[in-house]
Amino acid sequence: MLKKIILAACYLAIGYFIYQFGEDILAWTQDSNNVMLVAAIATIMALFPVIPYPLVGGVIGAAYGPLIGGLITWIGSTAASILMFLFVRYGYQEWGIQILNRYKRIGELTGLFERHAFLTIAFARCIPIVPSIVVNVYSALSRVSFWSYTIASALGKIPAMLLFAVVGDNLMTEPRNILLAVGIYSLFLGAVLWIHRKWRSTKRQSST
Repeated sequence: MLKKIILAACYLAIGYFIYQFGEDILAWTQDSNNVMLVAAIATIMALFPVIPYPLVGGVIGAAYGPLIGGLITWIGSTAASILMFLFVRYGYQEWGIQILNRYKRIGELTGLFERHAFLTIAFARCIPIVPSIVVNVYSALSRVSFWSYTIASALGKIPAMLLFAVVGDNLMTEPRNILLAVGIYSLFLGAVLWIHRKWRSTKRQSST
């Protein structure tokens, strides 16, 4: 219990620091030439989402361009998701599983999630409206392996992080290209959903 309290206190303390100085830190990234330090800051910003991460990605994209900015944003988001996974997995998993098992339907959903964890995580990461913290925590509380979670998260985050950086860069250079970027991303999401449905249909047919 003491370990859980200490971990929670540390998390809240860092979150409060980001709440107080987040805007100043984000503004500083626009003028910094230290890519590794900016990636570390992006990780902290993703881990403590006081400022919406799409905004963070847009600022970094505007400062570094769509490719380097997208890479930095992706590194930050992926690293943060791994840290959150480890934080919950090794600090609160046993307690969380007990809560999940109290509800039969949630337990059944968790079992289904664990059987198709890689694809579910990857698809969830592709859709920006799915809160990243929900995927992080739910995966950590389940029995999904660390490597399946890490690889699926890293792959699934690539399109969204590139989109954030491209939008940020185009706001500063060519705003009209934003519609093109959003259109391409929408087509990508449509393709992902179509592949997912085809896969599920094939899976059902093979099991009958």
